Amino acid sequence: MAPAKKGGKKKGQSAVNKVTTRKYTINVHKSIPGVGFKKRAPRALREIRKSAMKEMGIPDVRIDTRLNKAVWAKGIRNVPYCIHVQLSRRHNEDEDAPNKLCTLVTYVPVTIIKNLKTVNVDEN
Repeated sequence: MAPAKKGGKKKGQSAVNKVTTRKYTINVHKSIPGVGFKKRAPRALREIRKSAMKEMGIPDVRIDTRLNKAVWAKGIRNVPYCIHVQLSRRHNEDEDAPNKLCTLVTYVPVTIIKNLKTVNVDEN
């Protein structure tokens, strides 16, 4: 077995520090099994926040009001099975914030949710 090289190639910059926008389909139904009726919509929003934090790598996640209304549209019990969202990594406007970037999660209305893939969106 060959000895491990020290040094090697230099690593590039982390992709977490770049401003990007992506569209995702989140399966909410999979993340809230066994949750009581009166806690389903709040738990769904927490799970959307958790998945956005995992995908974008930034703990500061902000949920748009239209996404909140889309989750709560059928009441606290009947949360949609899947929801299509756009995750935007943006510069934080707060000067005293601990993170330089934040993630904004917005709702993308679609008629058919099947076979939607993750897509990188141009900022233009």
